[in-house]
Amino acid sequence: MIRQFFHTLLLRRHFWRYATFSEVAELYASSMLRKLAINISAAFVSVFLYQIGYSIVFIATYWAMYYFVKIFMAFPAAQYASKFGPKHGILLSNLLYIPAMILFVYVPVFGIPALIATSLLQGASATLYNICYYINFSKVKSVEHAGKELAYMNIIEKIATGLSPLIGGFLAFVAGPQTTMWAAAILFALASIPLLRTGEPPRSRQMFVFRGFPWRMVYRSLIAETGVGFDLLASGTVWSLLVSVAILGTGHNDVYAKLGALLSVVLLAAIASSYVFGRLIDRRRGGELMSVSVIGDALVHLSRPFVNSIGVVLGVNITNEVATTGYNLAFVRGMFDTADLSGHRITYVACIEVMGNVGAALAGVAFVICVMLFGDIQGMRNFFFVAAAAVLIIGTAKFHLYRR
Repeated sequence: MIRQFFHTLLLRRHFWRYATFSEVAELYASSMLRKLAINISAAFVSVFLYQIGYSIVFIATYWAMYYFVKIFMAFPAAQYASKFGPKHGILLSNLLYIPAMILFVYVPVFGIPALIATSLLQGASATLYNICYYINFSKVKSVEHAGKELAYMNIIEKIATGLSPLIGGFLAFVAGPQTTMWAAAILFALASIPLLRTGEPPRSRQMFVFRGFPWRMVYRSLIAETGVGFDLLASGTVWSLLVSVAILGTGHNDVYAKLGALLSVVLLAAIASSYVFGRLIDRRRGGELMSVSVIGDALVHLSRPFVNSIGVVLGVNITNEVATTGYNLAFVRGMFDTADLSGHRITYVACIEVMGNVGAALAGVAFVICVMLFGDIQGMRNFFFVAAAAVLIIGTAKFHLYRR
């Protein structure tokens, strides 16, 4: 049924240059299930670690190290995608996440060794998936409608990411946070099934090589990607932890239900903004959209230290979702165009993944420093002043697409 839904939705959208529509539908079904699997538990990982006794400094250090290690996973992942194809990479990525989630359940029992094993598997899975996912979707060739097509892709993902925290929060409240990890593992297994039904789409013959790589063309977007990575950790991990510790309270498992609800209410805003922004990009307004959205995102970060109630958290989440959707759609559209122009799609996507992890690792370091200097809650609040400045780097990207 899911496969048929995506088949019907995409049939009129001339989205994929190489794959058949049934292959696109299966890839979309897999992607949606993966997003459900990740987000059913992702927002609760740091809260769970805090609940079982790990300090804020430890959690901050954990995330800094997690993204630092991921930096070195990107190029081997790109080699794998180059050799075996991106769909095989996505399949392996889903399979790697299953033991990662199962091992995380046993962190309270085995401690740091289980956490290290979990993070290595999770990091390898996420890195491989990101690279393969962008390689696949950077093959969009409908220049006139690429913004709209990215918007449809984003809407499908937002449906999954909007509903999953609510589902995961309810599961964690009723049956404990470990239950969400088991549910995520099952969903990852289900996400692998559609990928077993079709072969790899025809290859573009692009390989992972640096010879002839156009550094001058791409260096601005690579630097800007560090801001994207910084924003990822700030808007996700740090914000969820601050809201849970400082506003909701972590004494009972109802924190998961409340946090999940606060994360899920942005669904309508995400869908509406995706559709509107996609059309703006198709009207050659992507550059302006990215600039305005980045400034809006920075202002959202500046407001976070002063949030002290659930109602304000809700408003911040909605505003952040709109701003993030705006710059993300414009950035990804420019990135796809650059991937085509570079003639080194796989190498460029791998470099983007490296720089995104560099940005997230730097955010982790800033997180550690702020907490050590100012204490747990005030340190997390002050971190967002740093984040507000860091995300402005995203606006320095100068994509050729937006110069027309």
